[in-house]
Amino acid sequence: MSELINKGLEHFKDVLKAEIEYQNTIFTIKPANIWIDEAKSRPVPKMLFGEFWFEGELCILFADTNLGKSILAVQIANSISIGNSICGLKLECLPSPIIYFDFELSDKQFENRYSENFTNHYLFNSNFLRAEINPDNEMPKSFESFEDFLYHSLEQSVKNGKVKVLIIDNITYLKNETEKAKDALPLMKFLKELKNKYSLSILALAHTPKRDLTRPINKNDLSGSKMLMNFCDSSFAIGESFQNKGLRYLKQIKQRNTEQIYDSENVIICQIEKINSFLQFSFLEYGDENEHLKQKSEQDGTQRDIEILELKKLGLANTEIAKRLCISEGTVRNVIKKNIQ
Repeated sequence: MSELINKGLEHFKDVLKAEIEYQNTIFTIKPANIWIDEAKSRPVPKMLFGEFWFEGELCILFADTNLGKSILAVQIANSISIGNSICGLKLECLPSPIIYFDFELSDKQFENRYSENFTNHYLFNSNFLRAEINPDNEMPKSFESFEDFLYHSLEQSVKNGKVKVLIIDNITYLKNETEKAKDALPLMKFLKELKNKYSLSILALAHTPKRDLTRPINKNDLSGSKMLMNFCDSSFAIGESFQNKGLRYLKQIKQRNTEQIYDSENVIICQIEKINSFLQFSFLEYGDENEHLKQKSEQDGTQRDIEILELKKLGLANTEIAKRLCISEGTVRNVIKKNIQ
């Protein structure tokens, strides 16, 4: 018995020594078994919106404008606040307080969405907390910028409200230049640190820049894609159906706690409708993304070629033209070569 105790003590000393030796680096280094032992004490993450978003994740929901990001986000928040699942997806947590940071709608616009012509209002659960910027609050002189004051206010809201789930609509308000890596990095670091410090689950909404609507949605369609996608734990997107203008589809883009279930061959098809004064995504069926993409036509190709040549005349590089038109550089090169000969 004493021999086993001695071995245990020696093992503990080795681990402690290793942590001290690596103390001044960016890394936390421990034996693999220690990582597992420490992880055992933490609960298995529960689903907040099926396989799209789990507890403890910083998740990004992105889509083009006017496709219903805010509608779905409020629906998810409402679902968590009352403990009811939506869109045929699992919700594994009990009813929980949630703060919805709304940088998009005024209170009157919000009222309109969740009423029938400003009457017969939907009654939200008291767990659902909505926050918007108070224009009358002046920034204290102790803050160097509005952005710093905003970050501080977000953290204070978490501490004062004692909530574990946040939805931010949208991150463009927190950082106007999220398309640039140098601007996206501080934002994602802040959200990641906030998540880890308070054991939060965060859903952040984001826009897509102009994209080729004939191609399946992928991680490169997220504005500021590389930095934002590297730092988030999971991500999913809303796509528009060109088969039926009233339809939307949900697609997994990145996941860590599960396998990819809702890929291009198995997207979730929904329609937006108002039921009992509540604007929402209603599940219809599962489908293939390719059936809902815009179909290319000969006219589209001709117009594209004209735009390529006009941009080239302005002196733009092939890579910049490709980025602007959401096409490959090879396509740009081939069109220019064909028209020069």
